[in-house]
Amino acid sequence: MIALIQRVSEASVRVDGEILGRIGTGLLALVAVERGDGEAAAARLVERVLDYRVFPDAQGRMNRSLAELDGGLLAVPQFTLAADTKKGTRPGFSRAAPPDEGERLFQRFVTLARARHARVETGRFGADMKVQLVNDGPVTFWLQVKPQGE
Repeated sequence: MIALIQRVSEASVRVDGEILGRIGTGLLALVAVERGDGEAAAARLVERVLDYRVFPDAQGRMNRSLAELDGGLLAVPQFTLAADTKKGTRPGFSRAAPPDEGERLFQRFVTLARARHARVETGRFGADMKVQLVNDGPVTFWLQVKPQGE
């Protein structure tokens, strides 16, 4: 599984003009599920997202995690992160999980995140979403968890 996380001062996601999720200070996580991912990958990715130290401490160094900050998490499904872009000018999506499996594991990611963190908002799997954010820094990291014996 993949999460592209962005430290934000605010972020929101809309579908058909309706706000589905909105956070203030926190992380926007664009989440993709790849073929072969499973429950353990979802659990490990939640740990990494919540515990990754991207927020400044008193000295301005990135030493604080979302969990420590108690900021918001906006999780948005984003299958295009699993694209193969190594050749040509058109992405291939053979590495992305089939839609039903992608949705199931994205929802598992959200359930596990909510079990550990109080403020979790989401987008809608398969919807045409409009995501707005103010990237703080800018600070953006690519986190990837490979399946291991699931």
